[in-house]
Amino acid sequence: MKYLITGGAGYIGSTICSVLEDNGHTPIILDSLITGRPEFTKDRIFYRGDIADKALVQGIFEDHPDIQATIHCAALIVVPESTQKPYEYYRENVGKSLELFHSLHAAGCKRVVFSSSASIYDTVPGFMVTENSPLNPTNPYARTKMVMEMVLKDFCQAYGMHGIALRYFNPIGADPKMRSGLHVQNPSHVLAKLVEVQLGRLPEFLITGTDYPTRDGTGIRDYIHIWDLVRAHLLAVADFDSVFERAGNPAENYLVVNLGSGNGVTVRELVTAFEKVIGQPIKKREAPRRPGDSAGSYANADLAAKLLKWKTELTVEQGIADALQWGAIRDQVLHYS
Repeated sequence: MKYLITGGAGYIGSTICSVLEDNGHTPIILDSLITGRPEFTKDRIFYRGDIADKALVQGIFEDHPDIQATIHCAALIVVPESTQKPYEYYRENVGKSLELFHSLHAAGCKRVVFSSSASIYDTVPGFMVTENSPLNPTNPYARTKMVMEMVLKDFCQAYGMHGIALRYFNPIGADPKMRSGLHVQNPSHVLAKLVEVQLGRLPEFLITGTDYPTRDGTGIRDYIHIWDLVRAHLLAVADFDSVFERAGNPAENYLVVNLGSGNGVTVRELVTAFEKVIGQPIKKREAPRRPGDSAGSYANADLAAKLLKWKTELTVEQGIADALQWGAIRDQVLHYS
């Protein structure tokens, strides 16, 4: 089967392409390469352009009328940057997704899987959230994800489309076959920064925020190996109609599903696990919270087990090991200019 992947030249999108290919499917990539990498498009069907380009999207479906569903990953994703550039984030994430969804409707593509984010949840007692937990996005990036969900839900209700919003928790690691991984040179993700310190690219790791109401004062997250994350996308698109049947075919044609391990890990605990994997302490110090950060949350993943027949299989330690392996070879795979 063919599937359109917007942002398919990015960290998550390219790994989704790999899991689709490994299971006999054909990914079709639409990416502007503003943040994505051309190396991740090699030997794949690739259209370079903007998701808001209606003629381009129409042309993709004319070339490939047998596309079964779209997985929409394209977005700007850096939380601190979003607090400094809210206009750019709303334009790129919300405005252009609005046009993309309209183009998909016009092209007759009725199935959409959307890359959403657990950052839209409010902080709740105990920090574990279900899909029905209250929402309270604390930064422009997270607010764009919430609005994008609202737009997709409205389109599904009005236009007969069907949408599945997958709320990601915290992806870590790399493709276990090292075909792709985190590609930005100055990453903001916590594990990526630990890897940068270990590889000598950063002088120390900053534990940003030590006064959260968690068990050790640092933020709590649900770290999920990226290969587990992309397997959920495979299950969502390859069994799309059955997922809705298992959900009772809701009248709004729209589903929200958490993708997480179900385990909360604090930043200090992640650092401890990292040091265990590398076999030595890492240089670190405490620092104030970053703009837009929150105490965090972790997933109740029961609905993913029910609807997608999915659960995580890989450990945090495996994610750390794969991130380290990718970090060591990244500059050989990617040709930065």
